[in-house]
Amino acid sequence: MTTPNPHPLDPLHGITLENIVNQLVQRHGWSEMGRRVPIRCFQLNPTLKSSLTFLRKTPWARQKVEDWFISEIPVE
Repeated sequence: MTTPNPHPLDPLHGITLENIVNQLVQRHGWSEMGRRVPIRCFQLNPTLKSSLTFLRKTPWARQKVEDWFISEIPVE
C-alpha cells in the first residue's frame, strides 16, 4: 500500500509571484495585463514593485494573475 502524498500537485510550486508577474509582462506587456486584470497598478504607471505590493495584499487579484499564468503552462 502506498503512502498518500500530503501535498496535492501544485503547478505554482517553487515559482514566486515576482517570477509570475515578470513572465506575464515579458509575454504580454503591461497594457494587456491591465486589460485582463483591470487594476490600477497594471494600468497607470505600472511597476513591478507596486504590482507585487498590491497583489500580495489583494487575494482576488493575485488569484486572477496566478490562474492566467497557470492557463499558459504547457501540458506535458
